[in-house]
Amino acid sequence: MKKRHEQKLVILSLLMLLALNIPLLLLFDSSKPVFGFPIVYIYIFSAWLFSIAISYLIIKKYYE
Repeated sequence: MKKRHEQKLVILSLLMLLALNIPLLLLFDSSKPVFGFPIVYIYIFSAWLFSIAISYLIIKKYYE
C-alpha cells in the first residue's frame, strides 16, 4: 500500500476520533427516540458504519 493511501486511513482515524468525542456526542444526546432508539445510538452506529465502509473502499481499491 502506498504512503498516500496509508495517510487516507490515518485521516479517517482522526476524523472518527473527533466524531466520537464527547462534546460532539452531547449534541446528539436527546430524549426523543427515532424508531425506538435514542438519537445518540443512531449517530454512533452510523458513524461507525461509515468509517468501516470508507476504510473498506480505500483498502480494496488501493491495496497492492
